[in-house]
Amino acid sequence: MTNKRLYHTEIENAEGLVGHVRTIDGSGLDVMTSGPLSASPGTNPEQLLGAAFATCLNATIEAEEKRRKLTHESIVRVGVDMAPDSEGFQFFVHAQVKIPQVNEQAALDILAIAEKRCPVSKLLAGSSNVEISLVDVFDL
Repeated sequence: MTNKRLYHTEIENAEGLVGHVRTIDGSGLDVMTSGPLSASPGTNPEQLLGAAFATCLNATIEAEEKRRKLTHESIVRVGVDMAPDSEGFQFFVHAQVKIPQVNEQAALDILAIAEKRCPVSKLLAGSSNVEISLVDVFDL
């Protein structure tokens, strides 16, 4: 099956954990990287994963809010934990979502739609290490 491509980017890391990750097309993304347990400056894979998930899920919720003619008030906070396993490490991801301008049932409906539409959510779907929940108070 051939996918109709709406957007394409290429990200490259040539230095490993401590170094830089950048787009190769010159569009400007150049992020200093480091390990989460290192004193070296830079962002880490956990932060990048959390940022991608929080941004994508909230953008998808925003689209549903707009479709329902609601103001955009949702907030998505993502916690990413790294833990050892038998073959190295693994991530545990917990997204907490606030949609304060609607009642709980409407918020659950919006979140369910967003989970099905968000590309990052689709990518992570089915993993027992990923949890998404609607909250009134963040408690990651």
